[in-house]
Amino acid sequence: MAEVKRGGRDFGNRDGRPMRPRRGRRKICNFCADKIEHIDYKDAGKLRKFISERGKILPKRMSGNCARHQRELTIAIKRARHIALLPFSGE
Repeated sequence: MAEVKRGGRDFGNRDGRPMRPRRGRRKICNFCADKIEHIDYKDAGKLRKFISERGKILPKRMSGNCARHQRELTIAIKRARHIALLPFSGE
């Protein structure tokens, strides 16, 4: 019987070996590296780096922030949106 491929994928290298998972470099928290204790909600320029073009807050795995600074960043972005320093939606 002929071997049937499902969906056209073989999930491996071209020579038939299974692929090895890649380990990427771990991102460093920008705020920890600069030793910033408090994230200022009035600094709209710095907060814009952590917002997508659609206006959404970037997740921790994309921004590279630690959990503590990601929580502070989320609160700062929401405060800045509330007083109209940042838009709620993308521009």
